[in-house]
This record gives sequence, structure tokens and C-alpha cells, in this order.
Amino acid sequence: MSVSDQIMKGLLDGAILGLISQGETYGYEITKKLEDHNFPDISEGSIYPVLLRLSKKGYVNTRMVKSDTGGPKRKYYSISDTGREELKIFRDKWEKLNSGMNSLVRGE
Repeated sequence: MSVSDQIMKGLLDGAILGLISQGETYGYEITKKLEDHNFPDISEGSIYPVLLRLSKKGYVNTRMVKSDTGGPKRKYYSISDTGREELKIFRDKWEKLNSGMNSLVRGE
């Protein structure tokens, strides 16, 4: 895994937790919201391993919902209390890193 892959993995975890914290959602909707926010190179298939990892860590809760159109059930994700704590930690780290990088880039 390259450095950029590792960075993207960490950012994607935080971004997805942030989206889920805004309200219950499902995989395809998460992908669309990431695209709407210009998150780079995200496919629907790439977010499911992240969702599984977040679920295994206890950061998100899941529930299956029957489709209105008779299609397969859809898995919905909501943030857990542990996930909210993790998101706060991520945001704090991001603010510090972002501030430091902006300072370096500006030559301050």
C-alpha cells in the first residue's frame, strides 16, 4: 500500500463517519454524497470494505430495510456513540494537521 493509499484510507474512514453522523444512510447514497463533495476516486465498491471495518469496530450500527420496489433489502448505517467519539478524535487530528499543512504551504 502506498503512502497516498494509506492517507486516503484514513481520510475515507473519517469522511464516511462524518456523512453517517448527519443521518442514517446507505452505501450508494454515501458514494453519491462523497462524489458531490469532490472526494477523489471513490467507487461504490470501494466504500463497502470501509463500512464493514467501521461496523466491526463498533463505530456504526446497521439495519436491513425491505425495498419498496421489491428488490433486495438495503443495509442502512447510523453512527454509534463510539463512532461519534471516534469522529471527534478524527476531526481534532484533522484540524491540527490541516492547520500545520496550510502553514507550511504558505511558508509561514
